[in-house]
Amino acid sequence: MTFATYKPQVTEIVANETLSVNDRMTKICELLQENISHYDWVGFYFKNGDKPELKLRAFAGEPTDHTIIPFGKGICGQVAVSNENFLVPDVKAQDNYIACSIYVKAEIVIPLFVNGENIGQIDIDSHTPNPFTKEDEEFLEFINAKVAEILS
Repeated sequence: MTFATYKPQVTEIVANETLSVNDRMTKICELLQENISHYDWVGFYFKNGDKPELKLRAFAGEPTDHTIIPFGKGICGQVAVSNENFLVPDVKAQDNYIACSIYVKAEIVIPLFVNGENIGQIDIDSHTPNPFTKEDEEFLEFINAKVAEILS
């Protein structure tokens, strides 16, 4: 299956106004985690009010202790500061990596913008070494653009 297969499903979830915004984000996380073999954990982190930190808002996969991440710490915290996509083929090679699970081998984090402001991000952990491609990046950018529609 290609990522294009999941775009209409993501669009349908986002458009479902009978669900809360958090429930829609959780359903997107579950869709990705359950159907894309190298997406072992999927979550959305958002800026926590005026604090220089991220707060986990929705996820699918194993529960994590990392519900709050300071700006600049770990891959997610770095993306909060850089405003740029961060693809990590091997988490062990990253000095500033926060280990969520001993099984995580790779991670990709894509910032989520509303009205040009980085307000959050989607974070994917994989138990597969170096699984992420440009197609993953583009697909996750599509998802963030869709989620931004219900946050603005």
